[in-house]
Amino acid sequence: MSDSPAPEEASAPKTSGTFWRSVGQSLKGEHHDYTSEPLGKAVLLLAVPMVLEMVMESLFAISDVFWVSHLGKDAVAVVGLTESIMTLIYAVAIGISIAATAIVSRRIGENDPDKASHSAGQIVLAGLGISAGIGIVLGWFAPQILRGMGADEGIVAMGSDFARVMLGGNTTVFLIFLINAIFRGAGDAVIAMRTLWLANGLNIVLGPCFIFGWGPFPEMGVTGAAVATNIGRGIGVIYQLWHLTGHHSRIRVLPRHFFPDREVLATLMSKAGSGIAQLLISTTSWVGLFKILALFGSSALAGYTIAIRIVIFALMPAMGLSNAGATLVGQNLGAEKPDRAEAAIRMATKYNTLFLGIVGLLFIALSGPLVGLFTHEPDVHAFGTRALWVVSLAFPLYAAGMCLEGAFNGAGDTWTPTRLNLFCLWLGQVPLAWLLSMPLGFGPTGVFIAVPVSFSALAVWSWVLFRRGKWKLQKV
Repeated sequence: MSDSPAPEEASAPKTSGTFWRSVGQSLKGEHHDYTSEPLGKAVLLLAVPMVLEMVMESLFAISDVFWVSHLGKDAVAVVGLTESIMTLIYAVAIGISIAATAIVSRRIGENDPDKASHSAGQIVLAGLGISAGIGIVLGWFAPQILRGMGADEGIVAMGSDFARVMLGGNTTVFLIFLINAIFRGAGDAVIAMRTLWLANGLNIVLGPCFIFGWGPFPEMGVTGAAVATNIGRGIGVIYQLWHLTGHHSRIRVLPRHFFPDREVLATLMSKAGSGIAQLLISTTSWVGLFKILALFGSSALAGYTIAIRIVIFALMPAMGLSNAGATLVGQNLGAEKPDRAEAAIRMATKYNTLFLGIVGLLFIALSGPLVGLFTHEPDVHAFGTRALWVVSLAFPLYAAGMCLEGAFNGAGDTWTPTRLNLFCLWLGQVPLAWLLSMPLGFGPTGVFIAVPVSFSALAVWSWVLFRRGKWKLQKV
């Protein structure tokens, strides 16, 4: 395997005029053949809308905690604890989304749009059933879940309704993840971008209205943030379904595509099973970190929650480049062009590492002022600043790791990232966080240190496996 792709394949647009024309094309929603476009242009056409899609998700994460922080550290702790449980739901949704992107992109690469549409219908059907079951169970037991996470009775009283709305209404975020994965797999990245801009734009506008009772809206406190989130996401799902049923999308799902197909559902869940395991391992490791931090009180929880929201602000756009690489891997493997798939990931990794490296340096230098935007409580500010500084140290390796795992997932090799997450996060990050924070006496700082150490190990190991190239042989 060569260490670098052929120059003609890897070259990005060479002039500023060509670059900006490509950016303009990427935002128009035109259909392109990503298996034959010059590779640099193909990466750009997919990456621009995917990055902008994730920018809005980042803005919402920051906006949400900004307004809630005005209600005090207990309210921020409510959001942090509930979000740590929501990450389990995200894990299931994203796990299925990984399979969705791999399957749809393969069918598009094979030039079989009807099979792609049929797969999309089955993906939506599975998402509806799974999210409804999760919502009923977790919504009902929301107070008990908060107590199980180590929350005191004051936080449980304040946060039970917030948790019920978020957990019980998870279908909105579940379907947004799944349907956007379908669009990305088909190369319709602009529709996915517009969906999140619509949904999260509404979230940002409605959040303070429901939290503080502005204008005609009821004052609902922290629960208002959950209500605004589900309204925004619900409208986003309606917009997605409008496109999915034939309006300007490369995927056109007809009523017949929604009839259960045991074979397609079995293939989906087979691939999704390892994807779900992969994300569950990753996200439950975050739950483990929150559980350890809860031992040190709400100030540590609130500070870490603020820091992680700021980190997510940077990681979400970087995930856009990773998603672009995954789509190119799936489509080019479907078109039997494995070397081009590899070249796409190398290019995405290079750009992503550069981007997050610069952002990481800025976060390290400005950690105090950035956390100060969200809290004026000295103890919360101190924990948040330290967490942001420490976690930002390994940003370039986060960038590389997410692109390399995107290559495996885009190829349908979901077991490789699953094993990596198991060894580096559950068997690495969580025990290391406990060891540093408790027996070795570093306190919450020990939890913060465990994050860059474990993700750096994951990135290095991913690179070794990527170089071996077995992911190119996957069948979907």
